[in-house]
Amino acid sequence: MIGPSRHDILGIGFGPSNLALAIALEEAGRPLRALFLERQERFAWHGDMLLPGTDMQIAFVKDLATLRDPTSRFSFLNYLHAKGRLTAFLNLRTFNPSRVEFNDYLAWAAERLADRVSYGETVEAVEPMVRDGRISAFQVVSRLGDAGRRVRSARHLVVATGGRPHVPAPFAFIGDRRLLHASRYLGGIDAALGGVTAPRIAVIGGGQSAAEIAVDAGERFPQARVDLVIRGHALRPSDDSAFANEIFDPETVDLVHGLDRQRRADLLGQFRNTNYAVVDADLIARFHAILYDERVRSVRRHRLVRDTETMAAAALGDAIVLRLRDRLGGTVEEARYDAVVLATGYDRSGLPDLLEPLRPHLLTGELDRSYRLRLRAADATVHVQGWSEATHGLADTLLSLVAVRAGEIAAAIAAFEAAAERPPARAVGA
Repeated sequence: MIGPSRHDILGIGFGPSNLALAIALEEAGRPLRALFLERQERFAWHGDMLLPGTDMQIAFVKDLATLRDPTSRFSFLNYLHAKGRLTAFLNLRTFNPSRVEFNDYLAWAAERLADRVSYGETVEAVEPMVRDGRISAFQVVSRLGDAGRRVRSARHLVVATGGRPHVPAPFAFIGDRRLLHASRYLGGIDAALGGVTAPRIAVIGGGQSAAEIAVDAGERFPQARVDLVIRGHALRPSDDSAFANEIFDPETVDLVHGLDRQRRADLLGQFRNTNYAVVDADLIARFHAILYDERVRSVRRHRLVRDTETMAAAALGDAIVLRLRDRLGGTVEEARYDAVVLATGYDRSGLPDLLEPLRPHLLTGELDRSYRLRLRAADATVHVQGWSEATHGLADTLLSLVAVRAGEIAAAIAAFEAAAERPPARAVGA
């Protein structure tokens, strides 16, 4: 075991949220020493969903820095300038870059802060360090491949680990390569199919990722038969109209956080069709055109299996067998597939699993306005990014406000340090 080493700030995860924080800390010019721990070997953002032809669903100005500081050198526009593509991008006449390009932008920004992150480290434990009845810091234990464990401590933790892939109950007990969550689609679909030349593929879910995968699977495997299984009667378009999009504005976070629990839930419920179980209108049109073209040619490679829920699933012989119930007619049928892809979203209920050891020290499970856990008797802080939709609004799990949120967290940590009048830590090793 290597360590211990001390830091002012330890970030767990180095996706867009903590990357935005690293940028905010860098541009604030504060002397706080921060290190970010990332389990991936290199920067990648939803690498298994970087499908050809897919675009971002947010404007490029909602990047890592612009809404916090439009003059930042980490803006998407500066990335385009550095890559020599600024005027070419403008000629596209779009606010929405491709997903592949936005991932390249994020990796470009991460490379400029490579000295602040340790890749290939999986955090295994977080423990409070208690002195005289108060939490003085946190100990973080991580594993660095075959190099063993490392121990670090910090007064401030910022956890941005992403949600847990949601696996519906009928699938929870299948440990089979032929069943995979959308978060592993590109990296896992070939192994799931095992070389079957004319595979039967089921995609479970009615949202953007499900529709994207259904289209991609049909193109990627020209002899495949693809069923998109949805609980509703139709794919529903996302509401991206001007007034609806105000739910993602920075000012809305203040509004939502200031409401009581029931009023928050009521407000957010009105806007669920901006993000959940909805599909971009252009993609709906594309999938409908595929189905229509197959009708014209008397070919059946794609199906939209409507009003259907999965009652049970089992791995039987050469197939995954789904027991499907028609929610309108009540009939039940069994269908066999060579692979099943769960485009069923993510779970962000409660706290990230790593923070469970802190539960005895919590005043409440909710985060305060600056995304900080409410701890009793603490001279240290924990901020959590991407786990507070119920208290901070629908933008919390998306990219829309990562720049603004990062600035707020950086400012909150600086204010905490100033109130304590402590010098920054001298790190011993990385």
